[in-house]
Amino acid sequence: MKLFANTSKNALDPVCRMTVNTDKTDLVFEWKGNSYYFCAEACRKTFEKNPEKYVAETSNSRKGWWGRYMERLNKATGGSPPKCCG
Repeated sequence: MKLFANTSKNALDPVCRMTVNTDKTDLVFEWKGNSYYFCAEACRKTFEKNPEKYVAETSNSRKGWWGRYMERLNKATGGSPPKCCG
C-alpha cells in the first residue's frame, strides 16, 4: 500500500503559470486539439482572447538577464557542459 499515492493529474495554467489539479477544476478550454486548464475564470477568458500568445510562452525559453546568458552559453557550447581543467 502506498501512503502518498497521487491519483490526480496536474496541469500548468498557461496564463498565470499556477499548478491546477485537473480532477478538481471545470475551467477547461479546448484549442487545436489540446485541453488547457485554468485556476480561475479570468485566466480562461484571457487565454480565449489570444491563445497563441500563451501557448508560445509555455516553451522552455528563459526570461531575464540570466535566461539570456544561459541561452547564449548553451548556443556557444552546443548545450554541453563546459570542460574543466581536468
